[in-house]
Amino acid sequence: MYKLPPNLDELDAFKNYSPLEDTHKGAEKDPYTSLEFYDLSHEWGPGKAPSYPGDAETLFDMNVKHAQFGVQAFKISTNFHTGTHVCAPIHMFAYGDDMEQITPDHFFGNGCILDLRNKSNWDKITAEDLKAAGNIKDGDIVCINTGWHHKYSDSLEYFGQAPGLTQDAAEYLVSKNVKMVAVDTPYIDCPVATNLTVHVGRPGPFMKRLVPTYQETHDGKDPYAEYPGFYPAIKTLAKAQIPVIQQVAGEVDDLTGKRVTFVAAPVKIRRGAACPVRLTAIIDTTGEARIDKGEKF
Repeated sequence: MYKLPPNLDELDAFKNYSPLEDTHKGAEKDPYTSLEFYDLSHEWGPGKAPSYPGDAETLFDMNVKHAQFGVQAFKISTNFHTGTHVCAPIHMFAYGDDMEQITPDHFFGNGCILDLRNKSNWDKITAEDLKAAGNIKDGDIVCINTGWHHKYSDSLEYFGQAPGLTQDAAEYLVSKNVKMVAVDTPYIDCPVATNLTVHVGRPGPFMKRLVPTYQETHDGKDPYAEYPGFYPAIKTLAKAQIPVIQQVAGEVDDLTGKRVTFVAAPVKIRRGAACPVRLTAIIDTTGEARIDKGEKF
């Protein structure tokens, strides 16, 4: 059994953090179409961009200021896996589609927001859990709300203890021909099945205290036996060329258990493995929404 270093033997020391609060504004209604728009993204900017363990910190430099130039501009140094972001299949496989190759229709369509807020630290989200949470239709975009977005912060708990999908859950989503999957956790997989821990021939561990912490709270159980494989869920989806959005937030609680229309707009990055994204859910409250037909004007 792993032992925590002396200065890390109090688990409470890992919980001295304050989650980063999101600005919750409610629906915005378009007067032309009567559509309601809901923001499902974290705020992203100075002080609100906790980086994944192993990644460099995201830096925001306001190098052009109003006081000096009368205009404002930022220079940003970042990994694209930051904030609410989409992962392209090429993130896991060299033959996978990149951000340029994923067609726009993947980021627009009908779908559902499943309620998995009964899940807690390190819990597995299985195919049976997904089936019990709601009726996923063929070709849906599926968003999973575990409530973990409320813990968004630079902390062991947020990055290292979230629930995650099992391989059979990902296989079930593939069988439903989903267009895209979104989760409110930092990883779609359980953190123990990622590069936060040791996997032979893989990078990591980027969170060395994760396994000792797991064992301290699970009577010495072997986490690798509980969560076999290396990124099994996202790899299963990537093989099927299904993009994954991670760290969903915003007004997701307001729409959980409902069917909505999703739209996201990542940057078209050649060879890009990921990109920050603004995920939006749309509800047609009247059933009379108008989409222009493309006539000349």
